[in-house]
Amino acid sequence: MYDSANTPENPHPDPDPRPHEHPHEDPHTPGASVRRARTRAMGEPRFPDGPKADPAGSHFERRIRSFQPRRSRVTAGQADALQRLWPKWGLDIDGRTLDLPELFGNDNPVVLEIGFGMGEATAQMAAADPATNILAVDVHTPGQGNLLNLADRNGLSNIRVGNGDAIILLREMLAPDSLDGLRVYFPDPWPKKRHHKRRIIQPDFLSLAATRLRPGAILHCATDWEPYAEQMLDVLTAHPDFENTQADGGFAPRPDFRPLTRFEGQGLDKGHVVNDLLFRRVQHVDQSPAGA
Repeated sequence: MYDSANTPENPHPDPDPRPHEHPHEDPHTPGASVRRARTRAMGEPRFPDGPKADPAGSHFERRIRSFQPRRSRVTAGQADALQRLWPKWGLDIDGRTLDLPELFGNDNPVVLEIGFGMGEATAQMAAADPATNILAVDVHTPGQGNLLNLADRNGLSNIRVGNGDAIILLREMLAPDSLDGLRVYFPDPWPKKRHHKRRIIQPDFLSLAATRLRPGAILHCATDWEPYAEQMLDVLTAHPDFENTQADGGFAPRPDFRPLTRFEGQGLDKGHVVNDLLFRRVQHVDQSPAGA
């Protein structure tokens, strides 16, 4: 699934760094790092009832990817959540057609979030807007477990956690006009010039996303890497399927519905600049406005 042969080491620290784990933690203490009690047999899944290691293996492509797997330890609480809750609220991105009303058990609007880190902001947004379903996709196993834990603990039944490549999800699994919003918060900026082709906000990605967003849906991006913010603004402004919600054609103030995470706050305290971009999916060329 991962183009590991062409994936460099992470060139930019994760905007949501993970807590350091103590090497002498008691493995039976809640939240302590899970120790491997035995060696797994070759091919034995890490979480038998949880996310698959390679859900879309049969869809392997030699295209450039905007993400890379992050291998960090899974705590006892995260592992427990993955085992208990994945069959209920988890989704492996494997290329099969997805019925969103069936997935969520209702017809509420669905927003796709690509890359949610440890899931704290996702959980806050889900709690603040229970009438909106959030399909949150990432490849980071500890974050998947943490978000499931937050959803369970806070009774957030409007969250589903996707594991795998968001491009396959958009291209093969979602119906046209099925999304009411798309959120891409703090994606990897790939700051080196030779890696810019790996950035997710590119014209081809926007063209694909536009087919799954209903007219009027909002694409919301945020980044703390100013050169990437400028590129995002240029690419989005030039794309015919999107229009800036800001009359001046620039960046947007951080909307109230996007929580300020503690890591973002720490960056702001250090002088980092965070830019939000809110662009609207324009009306299809061959589609008249509702009621016309």
